[in-house]
Amino acid sequence: MKKFNVTGICVPEEHYTVDISGKISQMVKLIDERCYFAINRARQYGKTTALFLLEKELLSQRYNNKYLVASISFQKLSEKHFSSEEVFCAAFIRQVARALKFIYSSQSYIEQWENHDVGDFELLSEHIADLCSGRHIVLIIDEVDRMSNNRVFLQFLSMLRDNFIERSKGKCDTFHSVILAGVYDIKNIKLKMISEGLYIPAETESRIYNSPWNIAVNFIIDMSFCPAEIATMLKDYESEYNTGMDITAISEEIYKYTDGYPFMVSRICQCIDEEFDKKWTQCGVQAAVNALLAETNTLFDDLKKNIEMYPDLKQFLRELLFLGENKTFNTDNNTVNLGHMFGYLKSENGRAAVSNRIFEMRIYNYFIAENENSGEVKIKPPQKSEIIENGRFNMELFLRKFAQHYAEIFKLKDEKFLESHGGLLFLTYLKPFINGHGFCHIESQANDFKIDVTVDYESEQFIIELKIWHGAKAHEKAYSQLANYLKIKNADTGYLLTFDFRKEANKERRAEWIEFDGKKIFDVII
Repeated sequence: MKKFNVTGICVPEEHYTVDISGKISQMVKLIDERCYFAINRARQYGKTTALFLLEKELLSQRYNNKYLVASISFQKLSEKHFSSEEVFCAAFIRQVARALKFIYSSQSYIEQWENHDVGDFELLSEHIADLCSGRHIVLIIDEVDRMSNNRVFLQFLSMLRDNFIERSKGKCDTFHSVILAGVYDIKNIKLKMISEGLYIPAETESRIYNSPWNIAVNFIIDMSFCPAEIATMLKDYESEYNTGMDITAISEEIYKYTDGYPFMVSRICQCIDEEFDKKWTQCGVQAAVNALLAETNTLFDDLKKNIEMYPDLKQFLRELLFLGENKTFNTDNNTVNLGHMFGYLKSENGRAAVSNRIFEMRIYNYFIAENENSGEVKIKPPQKSEIIENGRFNMELFLRKFAQHYAEIFKLKDEKFLESHGGLLFLTYLKPFINGHGFCHIESQANDFKIDVTVDYESEQFIIELKIWHGAKAHEKAYSQLANYLKIKNADTGYLLTFDFRKEANKERRAEWIEFDGKKIFDVII
């Protein structure tokens, strides 16, 4: 019996897997063209499974023994294997020989690979040339960035590059194609190491800023799962269990929260199958998302670690989510590139956005926890029973209560603090009420500080727009913006929360229902 798998390689014969044959075909095309390339994607993004399926495809009868595949991983190597050229060359040869042993019948050829007289990269280059002559050998290295901050590793990349260039001139045989897979982009690893003081170029080195991997083609294949691809996995599951699920609707619902992040897709399915009594409905997906958000796993551990390790990234995410700042998605910006590499940021029409709702909610929870632990502002929300009655969330009463508590904070804090913390204070206040029963999705825009907050609670959805007061005319425009957004969302009711940071005694204060362009809006100014 198959099962959903979120650890290690997904094997189609054993696990429910998404059909990524289209992606594999695109990779094979690159290999057919003798390309070298790197697959740089975030952790648990299906890289290892994709490489496994790629190897399986290249060795299938379809290619009539055209390719030999040496698939190895630097995960098995330690620092000692990178201590010198001699040690690395020996370890590399052992791994290649071991990989070929399982697919190549010629024992004498394997023994040639296991030559023990290769003690430096010049000899390794010659060794590879001899053994690749007349053969199409594809070298795949997974977890290649594990030791990417090592001089020996850079020398190894340089050797592969030099061989590639010599092959182009017709002067050398070498690997037909080389595929490197890892999280970190190694194209510019040498320059990165130099800037961080991890690599000091030798006096004899020239053109130190040249990338050791500048011969690689850009890998632009989308490794995320679209709804149609998610559906292929659910169809396989449904063929065994006949649950009656609406496969298209469930696929789209899963995609809505994950943006096709492979681990998240599989984990949600696994939760529904194993923990929520095979409840393949919208509510079942939401329950699985809640379970995923509450758990500890290596992906979320890495998220917290990376936010704390890179202060610029932390500030970028905070400004993006809570201050409504417009951030251009430009990977020449090191912070954007880092967030994109880790899988936290994506481009939406050229603008930076958090890559999916699950990451967004985890980041949102991280900042809220930090805010709560700081002790800078203590907010005591009302009892849940006041706001939630018979499973219904009373958003009007919630906003009235928040307005009361915010007035107390306003007396204690200056305008600068409130401007930078207003949205975060609101979300901190909201979080205890939706925990375990709902979700909060944030869309920030730089138009005079505009944050759209969508709260899904049980079967209800509340659309709230957060703004800063810029006068009556601007406030009228906010009505129009919210009304238009409600039309897009096919909703009749919305909520407008406006922060008035002025200190004048006669500043606006109100909480009332209005009608605007056929929509009901609860207008709160605090």
